[in-house]
Formats: sequence, structure tokens, C-alpha cells
Amino acid sequence: MRLGVISDTHGLLRPEVFDVFAEVDHILHGGDVGRPAILEKLGTIAPVTAVYGNTDGGDIRDRLPQVATIELDGFTIVVTHGDQFGSPTPERLQAAFPRAEIIVYGHTHRPLLTLVDVVVTVMNPGGAGPRRFDLPPSVGILELEPGIPPRGRLVPLTPFDPE
Repeated sequence: MRLGVISDTHGLLRPEVFDVFAEVDHILHGGDVGRPAILEKLGTIAPVTAVYGNTDGGDIRDRLPQVATIELDGFTIVVTHGDQFGSPTPERLQAAFPRAEIIVYGHTHRPLLTLVDVVVTVMNPGGAGPRRFDLPPSVGILELEPGIPPRGRLVPLTPFDPE
């Protein structure tokens, strides 16, 4: 199973996302969606599991949880924006969600793919929306196969900037 991982769209869904996510089976959105239309557009690619972030308004918060836990291909996955932990770190997230095998978060806009305690994969796909903090926009891909550790990669998006 191939997962597309995205966060911090802040109302902007870059056209490159459709190319990167063309072959995904499921999409995980780590919050700060911006507008419900973002989720609808992502839903044309694959089913979406999403959470709200600290900048999302009531229209998004009414539709989404703060934390989502799902099981895909035998892996327990937690999706959260992470702002409830201040500046989230992989270790803090793993301590908060000890049963998770994969943790996806956003908030910092800093792409990260790492292991915690050798067995927990933690991914922040970076910010996919408007450029912030001089960080290039990015998303992530996770490959799941029962019985082997998840494989992941961070994918920079081409520098498209409508502002």
C-alpha cells in the first residue's frame, strides 16, 4: 500500500501534489488544511484521513478530529497536527502515542523522516502550502507491506509560488 502524506496546505493545493500522489492508495493530511475544498480535491485522488490544525477554522474543526488513529495494511497509524505539544518532536509524539507504529504530524513545516526506538516511523512531510520560514514545500510517500518495516521518502515540490 502506498500512502501520500501531506500537511500545512493552508488553503493551497499545489498542482505538483497530483503528480506525486498519482499512484497512492490513501492520503494522510496532518492538519492546517485551510479550506474544505482541499480535502475534496485530495479525495479525487484517494481516500483521505485528515486532522485539524491550530490555524483551521470551525468549518474544518467541525469535520475533523484533532487526532486520528487508523490501521492500514496491519500498521497502527496516528495522524495529528502536533501543535498540542508546543513544538512537537518525534520522541514527544511517541511518548504520547505509545501504541502507534507510524506517526504523521505537521505544524513545524520542517520535513522529517526518522525512527524512534528503532520501531516507530515518524514523518512530518513539511509544509505543502504557501512557503513559510524559507522552507521549500514538500510532501511524503510511505510504502506499507505487511511483515516489513515501512519505507518512506520526502518529496520536494517544484518551486511553484502563486503569491
